[in-house]
Amino acid sequence: MTEYLVRRFIQSLIVMFLISIVTFGLIHAAPGGPTQIFLSPGLSQEAAKAQAHNLGLDRPLPLQYLKWLGGFLQGDLGYTFKNHLPVGQILWPTVGHTMVLMGTSWLLSLFIAIPWGIYNSTKAYGWSDQTASFISYVGFAMPTFWFGILLQELFALKLNWLPLSDMWAIDKEGQIGDLLLHLVLPVSVLTLGFLAGYVKYARTSMLEVLEQDYIRTARAKGVRESRVIYRHGLRNALIPIITIIGLDLPILVSGAALTENVFNWPGMGRLFVEMALAREYSVLMAITIVTAVLVIVGNFIADLLYALVDPRVQLGRKGGTAA
Repeated sequence: MTEYLVRRFIQSLIVMFLISIVTFGLIHAAPGGPTQIFLSPGLSQEAAKAQAHNLGLDRPLPLQYLKWLGGFLQGDLGYTFKNHLPVGQILWPTVGHTMVLMGTSWLLSLFIAIPWGIYNSTKAYGWSDQTASFISYVGFAMPTFWFGILLQELFALKLNWLPLSDMWAIDKEGQIGDLLLHLVLPVSVLTLGFLAGYVKYARTSMLEVLEQDYIRTARAKGVRESRVIYRHGLRNALIPIITIIGLDLPILVSGAALTENVFNWPGMGRLFVEMALAREYSVLMAITIVTAVLVIVGNFIADLLYALVDPRVQLGRKGGTAA
């Protein structure tokens, strides 16, 4: 187990290093890179060179990367070009706001989807299963921004039951009750998207497990059906679900850009769109790296959960399987 953890940690560091190099190179290779975007128009050639030197944009690209990497390893994410504000000062508050929105949607969808998928696997093609299939089709097919606009039109503009957008009302910032009201519409949009996948994965995974020989043997021995499903079946059915959950972990912080923009939610997804339009490459770089870290962490946690859920998965042992 220790050998496996060390090996995965080293692999993660290598992947992070490669991602940072590729991202840094792509950002600086984009049309209208930092040198063109952030130099004041109308400057003389000498003044332009001086400004580029002050911004560190006249150095060779490898040296710029090494400077960024050294600062990153010390917790310094850099500064914005236009206002020279610390990137962390802009980024970290939006991470918290996104986690409130995405975490609520994610947990709500899991609490609904997994029990519902398990139930539908025991009542395949019944009315509940048909309803779940319809919701899944709608969730996959309907654009999130369009669904969000429909909810705003109905519940905020016509019925005036819920706030139209933002995280708090102007005069109620920090109040839990007002926050909950502002969460209803965006959480509804995001939960539908999560449900579309989770219900189908839970149902399909359970159906495959319930057709296995050891399940038929347990039933033939007279084991209670609830025990067959939850003790013998669910544990094995959770493995593909854990995979999907692990891959979705970065969404909790990176956010859903379209939903956050539709509802004017001050999160990381909206920040990414705003910074892309403003071409604030230092902020985009930080968001990309944070998301990459979460992808790696999500996969790492999923691997550990495999071993806890299924004893047949032996991490780091000779002859075993590393998920």
